[in-house]
Amino acid sequence: MKKLVNLLLTGVFLVASLSVAFVSHAQEGKMMVLNPLGTPPPIPRVPMAPRLDTLTGKTVYIVDVQFAGTKPFFEEMQKLLSQRFPGVNWVLKEKRGAYFDDDPKLWAEINEKGHAAVMAIGH
Repeated sequence: MKKLVNLLLTGVFLVASLSVAFVSHAQEGKMMVLNPLGTPPPIPRVPMAPRLDTLTGKTVYIVDVQFAGTKPFFEEMQKLLSQRFPGVNWVLKEKRGAYFDDDPKLWAEINEKGHAAVMAIGH
C-alpha cells in the first residue's frame, strides 16, 4: 500500500512538473484566438402598444400559432369572448409557420383591420 501511495505521489509530481514546463514554453509565443460566435447586436426595445380605452366597436384578432391541438380550444375561446363581449368583433386567425416565423400578410391584415391582437401560443 505504501508503494502505491509513493508511486501515485511521484506520478502527480511528474505530471505537475511537465505541466509547468509546457505552460512556460507555450507562453513564449502569442496566439490570437477569435470567438466564432462574434458579438451579437443589441436588441432594440419596442414599447408596448397603448391600451385601448374601450373594446366596444373594436376588432380584436386572436392569433393561433398552431401549437398542436389548440384549434378547438381557440374556437371555443372565440365563442365565449363573443358572448361575454358582444360589442367586440373577435377574429380568429391561424398564423403561417411556427411561433418565430414571420407572417407579413397576417400582420398587415391586423394592422389594417384590427385594433388589438392576442397571440394565442397554446401552452
